[in-house]
Amino acid sequence: MSTLLVTGSSGLIGSEVVDYFCRLSWQVHGVDNNMRADFFGPGGDTRWNQRRLQELHKNFQHHELDIRDRNAVDSLLQALRPTLLVHAAAQPSHDLAASRPFDDFDVNAGGTLNMLEATRQHAPEAVFAHMSTNKVYGDRPNTIRLQELPARWDYDDPMYTGGIAENFPIDQSKHSLFGASKVAGDIMVQEYGRYFGLRTCCLRGGCLTGPNHSGVELHGFLSYLIKCNVEGRTYKVFGYQGKQVRDNIHSLDVARFIHAFWENPRIGEVYNIGGGRGNSVSILEAFDRAAQLSGRKMVYEYIEQNRAGDHICYISDLTKMRTHYPSWNISKTLDDIFQEICGSAKRRAVEPDDFRVASMLGSRLA
Repeated sequence: MSTLLVTGSSGLIGSEVVDYFCRLSWQVHGVDNNMRADFFGPGGDTRWNQRRLQELHKNFQHHELDIRDRNAVDSLLQALRPTLLVHAAAQPSHDLAASRPFDDFDVNAGGTLNMLEATRQHAPEAVFAHMSTNKVYGDRPNTIRLQELPARWDYDDPMYTGGIAENFPIDQSKHSLFGASKVAGDIMVQEYGRYFGLRTCCLRGGCLTGPNHSGVELHGFLSYLIKCNVEGRTYKVFGYQGKQVRDNIHSLDVARFIHAFWENPRIGEVYNIGGGRGNSVSILEAFDRAAQLSGRKMVYEYIEQNRAGDHICYISDLTKMRTHYPSWNISKTLDDIFQEICGSAKRRAVEPDDFRVASMLGSRLA
């Protein structure tokens, strides 16, 4: 029986990967210590998702472990020797990294190194898929010539009609401390492939999203936006007239690509994994879509100052992914994504999970 180890297994991508491979009858192990609740407070708590996976899948085992604990990581890899390792654990916020730089770097760079070295020592034949980010490109995408349209920014350079490819430069740009720590992990994953021959890939995500995302203001664009709309809360727009564009990929399509990579792995590869132009949307466009689904007008506040290192327009070029893995493609449209997230947000607003409520109350009382 094939064995999968997923870090950040209670998060959006981690939980989707757990669910996907459990349904294929793999033996799946998850590593998570709910640090997202520490980073973002009760709104980021993922214990509800951990409980959901444990109740749903008998072939899933949760491990309460901090990836910064080198000895614990080494012991776990020695015991499990997985066939596939999906490293999705991270500190994912620009803003939080600036206030907690050591935590950010220790998780994103140090934790990734811990996972890589333990894999090299105990499971060198494993396939290692690392969830990186498009923030490794820093704010260089903002140097692409743009055109301002009524509700969005878009590229005004034919070279980027299909989006940003993997050969886009990462140097001489402002990354944010989060982007810098993710660059360190990304390059290390590539190097363990090229230097040691491990079968690794870096998946530089655009906006990864889906109904199981615990979106918060500092991370989880679409999930948080729709949640604010459903609950009638004020959403803050930071600069660029609200016309900034992101391409959105459903977490299921990420899991599907990881499966395709496992079936035909490569060494030290890099892929820009996002929704592509077809799944791109601006904040203003997202407001309209959310309002149509919920029946609620979007309440928002505009703040002139944009977030440091933020992208004005980012669309992933999926050409390389589709060329290397022609059986893979986007299966969830932007309409599918909005409908699923809105449906989930409505259910949680009306009938919140008892365990989730208990966790939130405990966090407030602590």
